[in-house]
Amino acid sequence: MTQKLWGGAFKEKVSPVVEDFTASIAFDRRLAGYDIEGSIAHVMMLARCRIISLREKNLIIKGLKEIAGEIKSGKFRFKAADEDIHLSVEKRLHRKIGEPAGKLHTARSRNDQVALDLRLFLRDEIGNILKLTKNMQKCIVDLAEQNIKVVMPGFTHLQHAQPVLFSHHILTYYYMLQRDVERLKDCMKRVDCLPLGAGAFAGTTLPIDRMFLAKQLGFSNVCEHSIDAVSDRDFAAEFLFCGALLMMHLSRLSEELIMWASPEFGFIEIGDSVLTGSSMMPQKKNPDVPELIRGKCGRAYGNLVNTLTMMKGLPLSYNRDMQEDKESLFDTVDTLKKALGVYPVFLRAVRLNADRLNSLAGEGFTVATDLAEHLVAKGVSFREAHERVGKLVRFCMENRKSFEDLGKEDFRSFGFGQEVVKLVSAAGSVKRKKSLGGTSPGEVRRMLRKARKTLYA
Repeated sequence: MTQKLWGGAFKEKVSPVVEDFTASIAFDRRLAGYDIEGSIAHVMMLARCRIISLREKNLIIKGLKEIAGEIKSGKFRFKAADEDIHLSVEKRLHRKIGEPAGKLHTARSRNDQVALDLRLFLRDEIGNILKLTKNMQKCIVDLAEQNIKVVMPGFTHLQHAQPVLFSHHILTYYYMLQRDVERLKDCMKRVDCLPLGAGAFAGTTLPIDRMFLAKQLGFSNVCEHSIDAVSDRDFAAEFLFCGALLMMHLSRLSEELIMWASPEFGFIEIGDSVLTGSSMMPQKKNPDVPELIRGKCGRAYGNLVNTLTMMKGLPLSYNRDMQEDKESLFDTVDTLKKALGVYPVFLRAVRLNADRLNSLAGEGFTVATDLAEHLVAKGVSFREAHERVGKLVRFCMENRKSFEDLGKEDFRSFGFGQEVVKLVSAAGSVKRKKSLGGTSPGEVRRMLRKARKTLYA
């Protein structure tokens, strides 16, 4: 046997520089378990189709399981000369069982083999990320339920806009993450497709059984077109998009928590166990966790762009460029798992400054829209009501007053009845927002019940 498992037609040895540059074993060794799982199913299929003997099947499977044990225990030696995880396992199998190992690669190529490994890996990791995302959602729901009575100023353009329940505001992130859950589940449909049996790209003349392979490996579908099976990385790009969007949602939450913890906002206090200090300034307590998550969002974006750029100019079918898919995929998986793993710990250490939030909820004329809608309910057109309230706001600003400082005569001079005095509290405003999805306590409790039901379904 030649040094390289593909070297029969070569007169010269591969340059060490080229060997080092083209090797992927440094990172695709992570796929070892999936590679062996796929190989065992492949060998079972070959024996079932009488392409290899039962004795050869048993020898190969026994050897592969032993190799899996060596990898798990850390005894397996990965070498750059072995190029990738596929050839590394196969060469070790040759050393263990001899010539029968040469039949392992019958009716397959590294092209369909690596596509299989990636799909097996991603199928498992999407499941893990879904569990972590749901745990994050539970923490958000807990935080919302614990603070159901706290009113805060809602913002548009980072300016006080209308008062809302804090629970209503924070539940926004539950819904963002719920869409992430739904996207990942939908992405799983494209991942859950068996490429093995496509060969290098044209299929094989041997009588294989791809349906048997799909059943053995737990795939719901078989990639029907052999060229597409090995040249497709849509499933990886789709996952990377889902991951980038999920990280964007975590980054937006991070931005708010960082602002809220600043003295200028003072909305929240964070426990020391999830903060870090300064090497120079003794007083500093820094929210490094959300800052790092905000920063790591860029990695997820970069991994998506890297994969899309890599694929955009590739002719059919497989090209070595596609080796670049793995590190991007691995990095996004790891980034998501770390961020989703640490965030619940951080959120449980967050405490609201309820008095400050409640006191700020009405500042900045946040009930102005309520006053306009009060006039609308009395038959005034919204545009006229908007202008009338706008003039009232200008009067207050010029006289350094709030709505609550005004008397009945002040309101009457702008065309309001005396009952409007009862409409200027932020807490009252929140209670009146009873439209579906609004910020009233009843609507927020309804959304919380629905969220709990969804999370524990």
